[in-house]
Amino acid sequence: MADQTSLLLDERDGPVRVLTMNFTQRRNALAVPLRIALIAAMEAALADADCRAIVLTGAGGHFSSGGDISGMEGVTGPGGRERLKLVHRLVRLMVTGEKPVIAAVEGYAAGAGLALAALCDLVVAARDARFQCSFNKIGLVPDFGAAWILPLRMGLGRAKYVMLRGKAFGAEEAERWGLAEAVVEPGTARAEAVALAHELAGLSPLSNGFSKALLSRMPRDLDEMLKAEADAQAVLFTSEDFDEGRRAFLEKRAPRFSGR
Repeated sequence: MADQTSLLLDERDGPVRVLTMNFTQRRNALAVPLRIALIAAMEAALADADCRAIVLTGAGGHFSSGGDISGMEGVTGPGGRERLKLVHRLVRLMVTGEKPVIAAVEGYAAGAGLALAALCDLVVAARDARFQCSFNKIGLVPDFGAAWILPLRMGLGRAKYVMLRGKAFGAEEAERWGLAEAVVEPGTARAEAVALAHELAGLSPLSNGFSKALLSRMPRDLDEMLKAEADAQAVLFTSEDFDEGRRAFLEKRAPRFSGR
């Protein structure tokens, strides 16, 4: 297997970092070394003061075929728990990290690959992309946070329909069901996702960060959410970004956000 550096390409496009899974011989299966590389790259992007948004995609015409089944032989119960520690670290980074993450999906997003795409804040899918929650085809329960994120995105009934049947479905169904925000022409998902990332990068990073933090607390009851909303807004009212945004609005000009 290639080393972690070649398994994940990390490119900068101005304020956007593009992370490309590059395990093409197995359709970007999420083998342990790729998971480690994803964690390192996500941590670096979140710590990068010049990065305002992240795009996650796959090389070779596919997003990800899911877990690396060839590397699962001999995994024990305790071993399975250890493997999931890496998975859960990545899930938490993507959900609670303050920078928006956009998935650009071409080809297949299956099993853990589907969950990985769903964990992104926004999903841009090629019209011929295929999605599949196929864990039950190998006798496993959906992981990579799938049982948490899919009901939030799709609703409980639709999540059960997708998870329990294990059948593939297309990008237009994914959009109707809440799993994708945009469907674009084949071969253009990365470019469209990068353009969207640049759009988000031009907005207040503090505002987007606090919005993600609020939404990551779902599902909560109304009182908890209103308290969290008040806490976040109280901080933002004291920020330089709010002062700049307010002045720019009144002066009828584009704001210049600093992230402070």
